[in-house]
Order: sequence, then C-alpha cells, then structure tokens
Amino acid sequence: AFLGPPEVNISSCLNCINVTIKLPTSHVRKNGKLLSLIDIYGELDYDITLKTLDGEHKRPREKTTEEVFNTVIEELYPNRNYCVSVMVTASINTHSIPSAWKCVAADSVARQDYHTVAIAGAVCFSLILAGALKCVHAGCYSFKKQPLPCTLV
Repeated sequence: AFLGPPEVNISSCLNCINVTIKLPTSHVRKNGKLLSLIDIYGELDYDITLKTLDGEHKRPREKTTEEVFNTVIEELYPNRNYCVSVMVTASINTHSIPSAWKCVAADSVARQDYHTVAIAGAVCFSLILAGALKCVHAGCYSFKKQPLPCTLV
C-alpha cells in the first residue's frame, strides 16, 4: 500500500516559511475504528523538498509521532519564491506519494514597512488632491459673476 499524499499548508515568516503537515489518512480499521498512520506504524519519517530558482533541495529526513505537526524552514532569502513538497514514509513501508507543490514568498521586514509607507502615502496624496480639487471647484463658483467661463466645472 502507498502512503500519502500528506496535506501541506505553508505560510511565510521573516526569512523563513512555516510548513504545516497533516498525515494522510489510512484505510485500516480495527474493531470498526479507523486507525491513523501513527496507530499503525508508531512513528513516521518525512522528507521535505524545497524548490527554488536554483533547483530542488532535499532537506534532512525527520521523524514524527503526531498526526498534524509543523516545522519551520529558516535562513531563507527574503522576497524569494519557495515551493515545498512533503513525502511521508514508514520504516516498513517506503512506498509513498509526495504532496503537491505549495509555494510562497519568504517575508522581509523591509517589504512590509514599504507597503505600509506606500499605502499611507497614497492615502495622504488622495486627500491632498481631493482638497485641491474642492478648492478649485469652489473657486470657480465664486468667480461666476465675471464674464469669463469656468472650464473646470
């Protein structure tokens, strides 16, 4: 029987990505109860493959005794796209199906600050522009008594 694929979700953190892994369900029942892979094998190995522009990098194999767990891949370059695939194996069952690739960009503080400044600047600019247009519009109405046409109305 093949194991997998596991369910994988990733989110970005500062120069890192947080990988949450949910083990695949088993189809084995004991006394009418569906057993988990941990119930069956006790401990499972998982391999994480990280894909970047440079190629695929297999991370060292790790073990788990939990159905849902997470791991953090650190020391990544900010603002770069990273994709992750996870494969789960057991010591007595090495046949497995890897998860689909999930991709995210590693965050950086500078980028978050830049977004905040850019949004605040856009709001301020919009308010100043709206105020200037309101003043010009009001000015046109006050000059209506003169014979010159006001083209901005």
